[in-house]
Amino acid sequence: MIQLTAVLGVASVALGMVLTPGPNMMYLVSRTVSQGRRAGFISLTGVAAGFAVYLAAATAGITAVFAMVPALYLALKLAGAAYLVYLAWKTLRPGGISAFAPETLPADPTRKLFAMGFVTNLLNPKIAIMYMALIPQFVVPARGSLWLQSLGLGAVQIVIAITVNGLIVLSAGAIASFLGGRPLWLRAQRWVTGSVLGAMAALVVTDRARPVPV
Repeated sequence: MIQLTAVLGVASVALGMVLTPGPNMMYLVSRTVSQGRRAGFISLTGVAAGFAVYLAAATAGITAVFAMVPALYLALKLAGAAYLVYLAWKTLRPGGISAFAPETLPADPTRKLFAMGFVTNLLNPKIAIMYMALIPQFVVPARGSLWLQSLGLGAVQIVIAITVNGLIVLSAGAIASFLGGRPLWLRAQRWVTGSVLGAMAALVVTDRARPVPV
């Protein structure tokens, strides 16, 4: 049985992560603003599928592999940090565009929207680290089946992430309209997002947390 403290711990971390600007939020917002809420929700189903892959990997004990081969985990962290640096540069560079800035993008079909949401989440280092290093720390062997505990805690993270991201999709258009008439606010939002992404990249590289076998 999962401890209440574990549920609350995972929930608080999950909420903090989903509210922090990152690859998932940027993709969902930009797609919603450019193609509408339907496209945003289809993209969100792809993101949800990515969560399911991480959850399946965690419950299958893949964290044990990373624990036994630290170099693999290090490679994952460095690749994730590099991706965050790229997103930060793309946002902060001269001529960079805010995720909330209306722009003309091709209307992607349903399959591509789903696939891009899926891939974006798989490449999200925040999610990888959460499932490989954070959630396993809340699993208590004395509380019973390890994989069931991992499954339950992962489900808590997914419910929170999908709920918050769904609200972001619903409100993206309104936020874009608000910021559209306020260029200074739009520029400030771009710089805040880029700075947060850069800081996250630094934290990913310097984080000493290691995978905990479950």
